[in-house]
Amino acid sequence: MSDMYREILVKPDMSAGKKILKGLFPVMTGVCVVAGLLFWPLLILALAFFLLTMFVAPRFDVEYEYLYVNGELDIDAIYSKQKRKRVCSHDVEHLEILAPQKSHALDSYMNSKGAKLTDYTSGKAPEKSYIMVFNEDKGQELLAVELDDVIISDIRRIAPRKVNLY
Repeated sequence: MSDMYREILVKPDMSAGKKILKGLFPVMTGVCVVAGLLFWPLLILALAFFLLTMFVAPRFDVEYEYLYVNGELDIDAIYSKQKRKRVCSHDVEHLEILAPQKSHALDSYMNSKGAKLTDYTSGKAPEKSYIMVFNEDKGQELLAVELDDVIISDIRRIAPRKVNLY
């Protein structure tokens, strides 16, 4: 039996507000530095804008990488194509259900108290996105992901009763 290995890269679109803020932070840093030469307390504001430019603005540009290996799904967030952070890791053994995002099979999970949906999709094509519900030690976790047919068929091979494709 061969090993199943699959990578998928998903890039959500950056909203207009985030694009404006990403361009506004460096401009405001420069304005505050120049104004700070005349009125020194504005240098503190320039430092704040500089820190926002260096540490907050790169988090606006994010990509999600799904790595599926032999029944284990790892999701990484890649910020500004420079820094990678493991967001979550789940095993198919803990999968409760996998269904398309608009499926009625998910109604009881979406309406349950304390259900929190974490979105790792591009937001472009809702017909291609799926909801995965995992039962972990810390409770139920709902993930919105964009999987391809190869991964779905492998999950269906491992846990056929937990995959609902309608």
